[in-house]
Amino acid sequence: MARLAQTAGLTDIQREILSTVRDFVDKEIIPVATELEHRDEYPQQIVDGLKELGLFGLMIPEEYGGLGESLLTYALCVEEIARGWMSVSGIINTHFIVAYMLKQHGTQEQKDHFLPKMALGETRGAFSMSEPALGSDVSAITSKAVKDGEEYVLNGQKMWLTNGGTSNLVAVLVRSDEGHPEGTAPHKSMTTFLVEKEPGFGEVRPGLTIPGKIDKMGYKGVDTTELIMDGLRIPANRVLGGATGRGFYQMMDGVEVGRVNVAARGCGVAQRAFELGVSYAQQRHTFGKQIAQHQAIQFKLAEMATKVEAAHAMMVNAARKKDSGERNDLEAGMAKYLASEYCKEVVEDAFRIHGGYGFSKEYEIERLYREAPMLLIGEGTAEIQKMIIGRRLLEEYRLQG
Repeated sequence: MARLAQTAGLTDIQREILSTVRDFVDKEIIPVATELEHRDEYPQQIVDGLKELGLFGLMIPEEYGGLGESLLTYALCVEEIARGWMSVSGIINTHFIVAYMLKQHGTQEQKDHFLPKMALGETRGAFSMSEPALGSDVSAITSKAVKDGEEYVLNGQKMWLTNGGTSNLVAVLVRSDEGHPEGTAPHKSMTTFLVEKEPGFGEVRPGLTIPGKIDKMGYKGVDTTELIMDGLRIPANRVLGGATGRGFYQMMDGVEVGRVNVAARGCGVAQRAFELGVSYAQQRHTFGKQIAQHQAIQFKLAEMATKVEAAHAMMVNAARKKDSGERNDLEAGMAKYLASEYCKEVVEDAFRIHGGYGFSKEYEIERLYREAPMLLIGEGTAEIQKMIIGRRLLEEYRLQG
């Protein structure tokens, strides 16, 4: 076995893409990731390299200038990139959620306008659903859009935007009561707006402010922000799909892609943690031999490798299910839940193998130890995933009669 997490049944093109991405990660990301992360510096040179590789157009159809690849190909690329530095995978993730939503739900005019520029990486997407008091209860959204002639006026505060500062297109979910009478179920009175803006911080267009970067424990380099709308005017042709009331379903479709992505990130980080652990275990000596020769360490390595393999298999299954056009919320929830939990455990075991050196910022495992917790909450907590999984299982195994 050459290495963990191999994927059977790939085409020659998929293997070539993954080989190219892996080489890029080994040469351009891993050598600089820890230094950039410690400075919380946006990896502009790495992003430019991803643009040259065509990664921003990976899942965008060829007719719009993209590569037209599958979610599986994308997820495997994310796995490789997260193995190098998880923050870089975050830069392309929200971009692809927005591109996917446009491809699946956008009007023809919206596709023609946005997708070619997104494929080139000139237009970069961000995804905005959460709010400061929202948590996982999407039905409690308070941001609102009110129709005013041929425009909508948006007001409210959104939270946790990955790429909030560097993006120039944000898909924003708000409440819109137009055409939806009092008492309508909350999820039927939500609309996704495509909001164009200038990159940067402060007032990035009239009525829209990006206050600045949120200081985080890990997941640095990538900008995570708030978004404040105060009388933001958006033309009616920037309602995703051209009709109000569909936003919740559009966003949930995008979130399924996001959950496969988070699972892939967990797989990538866990792979890197295993690589660091197994390497260090063969360099460090105690009691006259490599610590890798101690049975306790071998047990840890065995458990870590098994978790890496299991998480990868579930992530691949969820991606293939989505690519088939079938409902995959069960598989995506399981993959996200398992991969994020196993990632945390594999990273902690690699940290323990490093002993006191794992606590030093000179060692890469210290960065991974701070990054892994984000996966436990991103795209829905473990508890939310278990709720989704439990409900779907009861649908499938409902007693008859």
